[in-house]
Amino acid sequence: MITLHHLNRSRSHRILWLLEEVGAEYNVVHYKRDEKTNLAPPELMALHPLGKSPMIQMDGRLVTESAAIVEVICAKHAPKMVPEAGTSAYIQHLELMHFAEGSAMTPILLQLYVSRLGEAGKPLHPRIDQQLDAHYGYMNDILRDSGHYVLDDLSAADVMLSFPAEIAMRQRRQDDFPRLAKFVEAIHGRPAYQRATAIGAD
Repeated sequence: MITLHHLNRSRSHRILWLLEEVGAEYNVVHYKRDEKTNLAPPELMALHPLGKSPMIQMDGRLVTESAAIVEVICAKHAPKMVPEAGTSAYIQHLELMHFAEGSAMTPILLQLYVSRLGEAGKPLHPRIDQQLDAHYGYMNDILRDSGHYVLDDLSAADVMLSFPAEIAMRQRRQDDFPRLAKFVEAIHGRPAYQRATAIGAD
């Protein structure tokens, strides 16, 4: 049994979706963001010093970091969602698993925090906007004709990239990145995603 420590309005949603996709046996412990600060509740700090979600408990240990969680769930419950080690597709898989958090989220978070600075943050916006365009454009352009990354069916990389792709759509970038828009639309149409949305509803 996997236990998912799930924070509302967070990257934890893609883990909930993955668990539904692979048919793993799991339960969910729900946590709510503070309505004023939007921060995670202190109860998560009791589990891990960083107090962040997602976290899962699996096989007797706590696992943190989205990409690591996706990897361990796929290894046990859906190995076909990861390309065979040693192949070119596997190298691309590794690149995109790290890109999703290490590269794509950087300008997204910078935009979020700098926007709170008002006038003081204005000089930074052109560079942040350029980086958002570059990262969203890359995600848009490397999608396969099948509408997936790496493989021609749902893969671990699709799960990881779903979060920054959804942010791009919330920023109303559909017309700028139409292939990315179709990727998000297809994800949202999956029964497992819809079940996860209902389970993780605020």
